[in-house]
Amino acid sequence: MSKLLGYFLSPIFYFVFGLMLCIFHPIQWVCHKFFGYKAHKTSVDILNFFLTYSQLFLLNSIAFKNEHRLPTNRPIIFAANHQSMYDIPTLIWFLRKYSAKFISKIELTKGIPSISINLRLGGGANINRKDNKQAISEIIKLGRRMKENNWSTVIFPEGTRAKDGQLKQFNFGGIATILKVAPNALVVPIAIENSWKIVRFGTFPLTVGNALKWTVLAPIEPGDRTANEITLAAETAIRQKLGQ
Repeated sequence: MSKLLGYFLSPIFYFVFGLMLCIFHPIQWVCHKFFGYKAHKTSVDILNFFLTYSQLFLLNSIAFKNEHRLPTNRPIIFAANHQSMYDIPTLIWFLRKYSAKFISKIELTKGIPSISINLRLGGGANINRKDNKQAISEIIKLGRRMKENNWSTVIFPEGTRAKDGQLKQFNFGGIATILKVAPNALVVPIAIENSWKIVRFGTFPLTVGNALKWTVLAPIEPGDRTANEITLAAETAIRQKLGQ
């Protein structure tokens, strides 16, 4: 039934999702050009509110749970599992208080309405996966911006999407690089559930009636731990939450 309904509702969802991207593309440009970073960020936040709740057109529910008092006066590294591209708008919207930035493929900085312009102007790291030196340099620059502005970043340590929902082993490289530049950063795991189900049949049809969940887990103070130990602790916490 979920797949059958998807044939009817997916075009509506794609229309709304795409329309929001097209509308906010010039809005972002105007905000950045004439009003600066804060106005641009506000436009991006509002865009991602609409992108997040466009899931309602697929009859998917959105639940973001954060029971922890996270600081706004120090950088935060949010380490999350990754199941689909629909993980990202919700993270941007609900973590807007923490100015969450992303590490993205440099290929995404061109050709995609709203998304590409935000990646170029938003302060994240755009990396070339074929150029390790460039990638590390960009992540270091992001770490410096985090330290200077008390920004946060969202890292997907699996390195790729888990298309079946099964958590992959975390890589510690990204967290290690940022902690070298911003050693006072707090590491906060986030468990994402069920977004993989949206695209279980690919890009069409999308499935409907999924309970999408994002849960912020207990923060991890780096202290004297190695980056490997911190990353393993984040992976273990998410694995336990997912029951894997």
